[in-house]
Amino acid sequence: MSVVRALQPVVEALERLGVPYHVGGSVASSAHGSPRATNDVDVVVDLQRQHVEPLCAALGADYYVSRELLQFAIARGSSANLVHLPTGYKVDLFVCSAEPYDRMAMTRFAERVLEPNTREFRIATAEDVLIRKLLRYRSGGESSDRQWGDVLGVLRLREATLDRDYLEQWSCAVGVQDLLLRARDQLAKQG
Repeated sequence: MSVVRALQPVVEALERLGVPYHVGGSVASSAHGSPRATNDVDVVVDLQRQHVEPLCAALGADYYVSRELLQFAIARGSSANLVHLPTGYKVDLFVCSAEPYDRMAMTRFAERVLEPNTREFRIATAEDVLIRKLLRYRSGGESSDRQWGDVLGVLRLREATLDRDYLEQWSCAVGVQDLLLRARDQLAKQG
């Protein structure tokens, strides 16, 4: 699978630099819920300006990296992508913001293997995957079947083991508690 080939060198460089990270997005929702194909991997990072040059040097010629876009993402708390040239796979780096939820979520992760006989990666927790997917669903006008399907897949498989207090607190704090209730209701009706 090209996700591990593209992700592993990035993660190893982040670890050498002491940059906190976790895998999010569709790769994380697939790890906690229903697998689905994707052509990129989202990595949430606490990247600082002093990390840009060493990160670019560590990735070398195997990645297309824009130093300017990385600096811009750090300054704006946004994202920049890296392209793993041998596979064409994108690694999207999302710079962690200073918002309370983002800072809290940055400290939480689960260790998971993404494919057999490979190393473990830090993956966003199931609770944080749900909150992020619900935020994305809301910001997209509540129209993405893909985002909603990811939410339902994680809830279907992880509901019994979720940290309910954490999930309730932060879904309420970021304004998606109604969507969480709607997803739970939909699953209950499906039996």
